[in-house]
Amino acid sequence: MKQLMMIGFGAMANEVRTHLPKDLALKWVVVPERSVASVQRQVAADVQVISDIQQCQGQPDYVIEVAGQAAVKEHAEKVLAKGWNLGLISVGTLADTVFFEKLQQVAEKSGAHIHLLAGAIAGIDGIAAAKEGGLEKVTYKGCKSPNSWRGSYAEQLVDLDRVTEATVFYRGTAREAAVNFPANANVAATIALAGIGLDETMVELTVDPNISQNKHTIIAEGRFGQMSIEMIGVPLESNPKTSTLAALSVIRACRNSVDAIQI
Repeated sequence: MKQLMMIGFGAMANEVRTHLPKDLALKWVVVPERSVASVQRQVAADVQVISDIQQCQGQPDYVIEVAGQAAVKEHAEKVLAKGWNLGLISVGTLADTVFFEKLQQVAEKSGAHIHLLAGAIAGIDGIAAAKEGGLEKVTYKGCKSPNSWRGSYAEQLVDLDRVTEATVFYRGTAREAAVNFPANANVAATIALAGIGLDETMVELTVDPNISQNKHTIIAEGRFGQMSIEMIGVPLESNPKTSTLAALSVIRACRNSVDAIQI
């Protein structure tokens, strides 16, 4: 039985732990100090709840992050320094070039790997493959309901209470989008890192009061041909800002950490 460490314990974490493969046991949960006691009451007695990686008693076979950019900044380097493989869902954190390069250096030194999870979008395998043979142009378009944009930078760009039709409120690079929309633009960062980069990948964000689901579109072209992928996702019932597919991509990464055959 392999052992898992989970960084974070919110809506996505609960979805993931409900569907963990039978050969992978949750043994550690990393949360802020103020949450340790309450989380300990929610997990099995043999799960160690900690606030710092250095408090870990034992060695996980795999570590997944489901906590957001601040948690990545706090814990990722320590995880990699120990040589532990890390599955990252908050990929937008890597828009910080200095931080990205630091993690890369630490991972190379320790022999650990950072797995950038596909999250809420399909087609990352195709983008990554196309990059190998001449990927020239990539645009990501994200469209969500007003409620899904609340609490983000979108509130400064468009009146979410008065919008009556689909409205594009942001155009920029994937790096800019990842910085300005840390809770919403992990998809853009993932597409960019799989493809032509954060500064070359373009992002267009839209609010639409007539939809209840999140729509993601990738448009790419290059020597391989042309690609247009559209994904209409359902948010988690427990958190409308979190994609169900994003949680499922974490579960898939957990399964790949134990399965002999991976796809």
